[in-house]
Amino acid sequence: MFTGIITGVGRISAAQALGETTTHGKRLTIEAPVGYLDDVGLGDSIALNGACMTVTTFNVATQQFTIDISAESLDKTAGLDALGPINLEKALRAHDRLGGHLVSGHVDGMGLVSHFAQVGESWELRIVAPKSLGKYLAYKGSITVNGVSLTVNRIADIAEGCEVSINLIPHTVDNTALHTLVAGKKVNLEIDLIARYVERMMTAPAAT
Repeated sequence: MFTGIITGVGRISAAQALGETTTHGKRLTIEAPVGYLDDVGLGDSIALNGACMTVTTFNVATQQFTIDISAESLDKTAGLDALGPINLEKALRAHDRLGGHLVSGHVDGMGLVSHFAQVGESWELRIVAPKSLGKYLAYKGSITVNGVSLTVNRIADIAEGCEVSINLIPHTVDNTALHTLVAGKKVNLEIDLIARYVERMMTAPAAT
């Protein structure tokens, strides 16, 4: 489990194919901020742009770690198939503060950035989510974008899906990889965990 509060911005520095066909995944090497791996062990979970991955090797001296990502995960996520900056979050510990909202690290779908521009001291980010996720999005509800816990300011159901508008304060832009977003770029989305259970309770057959 995670909270959607980014604990570091790393960088995918290498991507090695694990085979010669499209059914093979990749081994990613990630450069982490200084000191980030000091309390990390083999098998620990770290979310990369909101996708929960397992640490397969790590080197405290170089502050690098590797993860293996399957072809299926590469197909269902954005930003994990190319070199560049990436949001990092270590798994939630039982005594940690829940600064964002409960996040599972399982990407529900990919959205498309439709607008990203500065407004006053903040930034407005608009994303078109798939129609299948639209029913889970609500005004002042929570959504995870590339692993970042954010609050929905507006929603609009359009032909292409559900467009959500989000306000980013300067701190969020400066301390995550969201500053690299541009219109037309895909992002990883995870809906509010509670919405999943509400839907199941509302649609499950009644007990007999």
